[in-house]
Amino acid sequence: MLTTRRNAAKILAAGALASSVAVPAARAASGTGSATFDVAVIGAGAFGVWTAHAFRQMGQRVCLIDEYGAAHSRASSGGESRIIRTAYGKQAIYSRWAMESLVEWKALEARNATLLFEPTGVLAIAPTSDSFLNDTVKALVALGVPHDLLDAADVARRFPAFHLGQNEGAVFEPRSGALLARHAIQTLVAELVASGMDYRTAAVRTPTGSGALPAIVTQNGETISAGRYVFACGPWLPKVFPEVIGARVEPQRAEVFFLGIPAGSAAFDPAVMPTWMDQYGVAGAYGFPDLEARGCKVAVDPAPILVDPDTQSRLVTQPFIDLMREFVAFRFPALARAPIVETRVCQYEMARDEEYILDRHPAFDNVWIAGGGSGHGFKNGPRVGRYMAQVITGAVTPDPRFTVSR
Repeated sequence: MLTTRRNAAKILAAGALASSVAVPAARAASGTGSATFDVAVIGAGAFGVWTAHAFRQMGQRVCLIDEYGAAHSRASSGGESRIIRTAYGKQAIYSRWAMESLVEWKALEARNATLLFEPTGVLAIAPTSDSFLNDTVKALVALGVPHDLLDAADVARRFPAFHLGQNEGAVFEPRSGALLARHAIQTLVAELVASGMDYRTAAVRTPTGSGALPAIVTQNGETISAGRYVFACGPWLPKVFPEVIGARVEPQRAEVFFLGIPAGSAAFDPAVMPTWMDQYGVAGAYGFPDLEARGCKVAVDPAPILVDPDTQSRLVTQPFIDLMREFVAFRFPALARAPIVETRVCQYEMARDEEYILDRHPAFDNVWIAGGGSGHGFKNGPRVGRYMAQVITGAVTPDPRFTVSR
């Protein structure tokens, strides 16, 4: 049976497909009114929604706010799919958090009887001269994560869609895979609203002053008061807090292509082809098998391209097309002439050192910042949300790697 059919019965029983989840309408800001909560979370991406979830689990009154709506088309947490993996070289904390987060993603899937996770496995490809492969294996052994270290011949035998050079190898994680990103975020928001969380669409003005922030104000003049505020605004953080965040977080773009598979072929099905990440030359690359029959998703990242998340074009460009074609011709020969059937612009918010920023705002006693997902934050959303709630309530000591002042 195909992997994509494993939850067909429960999806149909729930009356929804993965691409058409119903999200409760967000209540728009209503002028000069006011509301009071225990916690206000600004930003309904993976970090913000899971932070809201963690506080709801504590019984807190939570308001979740997003200026465009949960997992919208401009968001870093939007789009069809995101990789969840534990291969991080020496960065064992992200491996551990990914393991713990996958449990939460699967629990969300089970509670809502809908498909959110495809267990395709993840293949991490790198030159054999790079320490990444051995460092990853050491970390996975220490964490007890099932994996296989493969050479080029092994990959060709097990995953014939891929072509590796003789000086390349890979680590395969059979229990990792793909998260259906937009659907997962919107499913969690719908669940939180059903539990009593307040969810609204509003643009929040940058807080001013210092000490204890009494309230936030929307662009429409509504006042929202809370005991604590968490700004999880992704690539908008430099705009919201230009003096504190500024260039520490850089909004960047990657162009994503969906390639049509050969007619009648099963070689790119999620049951056969794994999700993958690739240290390809001077550019990184990543992609997915034929999820939801949309074609194989491929993105190749060259040098960083800084953008404005509100105004950048969402159309792909010829230089990215050319780079993608060059990469695909080498890595996936059967797709060398495949038609482009869909495109997207994927947006990152890259912290300079690629570590998250999960810390209190230096000027406020009750304002916190959660951001710097850096292209890999989505998978760790559940663990980030729990960390934020624990740090804010004093249950755990802040990790220095996540501080604003590092």
